[in-house]
Amino acid sequence: MNEKILSFTDLVAWKEGHVLVLDIYRITKGFPREELFGLTSQIRRCAVSITSNIAEGFSRNSWKEKLQFYSISLGSLTELQNQLLVSRDVGYISLDAFRRIAEQSTFVSKLIRGLIKKSQSEIAKP
Repeated sequence: MNEKILSFTDLVAWKEGHVLVLDIYRITKGFPREELFGLTSQIRRCAVSITSNIAEGFSRNSWKEKLQFYSISLGSLTELQNQLLVSRDVGYISLDAFRRIAEQSTFVSKLIRGLIKKSQSEIAKP
């Protein structure tokens, strides 16, 4: 079934990104209190930035602008992946939780890359 996409919330990339954001919030609740204004805040901002930039890109009228915001979203996702590695390595995230969230982040990355590829192909059209 091919439903028409009317809102950014209809995008699979946004939906799966939102799942990632919620997972990040759940996981970071267990971080040490002294990290509240450090790693906890940084990780949460990165995660929210992923879906925020997908939403903003969706609302843009030109494919070039869409590409810019989808690319920023991918950058935020990559930054998040780095911060999750740090969190795992300092012992804030269990290996099981890390694997689960890393898998979700990889899935979201593939979906964002699809948005980027679509935007690039639209820009390249004569």
